[in-house]
Amino acid sequence: MTDNLAESIGRLGIFADLTRSERQALADELAEESFAEGRWILRQGGGRAGLYIIVEGEVGVIVDDEERATLATGSFFGEVSVLLGEPPTAGIVTRSALRCLVIQPDEVEEFLLAHPRVMYRMLQTEVRRLRTADPERN
Repeated sequence: MTDNLAESIGRLGIFADLTRSERQALADELAEESFAEGRWILRQGGGRAGLYIIVEGEVGVIVDDEERATLATGSFFGEVSVLLGEPPTAGIVTRSALRCLVIQPDEVEEFLLAHPRVMYRMLQTEVRRLRTADPERN
C-alpha cells in the first residue's frame, strides 16, 4: 500500500522536489484518509483543522454558504487554520470520492520544518492563490 501511495504522491506538485526515498518515507509516516462524495471535511468556524493534501478527488471550498473555489488532486487545504491556530475560514465538502494525506495540527510545524522544499512549494501555492483572489493588486 505505501509503495502505491509513494508513487501517487510523486505525481503531486507539492512533493515534486523530493527523491523517491523521501516520498517513500512520507508514505510510511503520513496518515491517509478517504472520504465519500458529499461529505463535509471542515466546517467554516468549526473545530481544529489539520493539513490535508489531496491525492485523488475534488472538493468545494465554501465560504458563507457560497462555493468560492474547487480544489483537485495535488491541492491542499486546512493550512491557514492550522498555521494560525484558528478555526477554519472556509468549509470543505467533497465533490467526488476523495483520498488525502492528513497531517494532524500538532504535527504540521515539525513536518514543514523537516521538509523545507515542501514548505517552499506550499508558499508558492499560497502566493498564486493570493494573486488569483485579487488580480488588481498584481
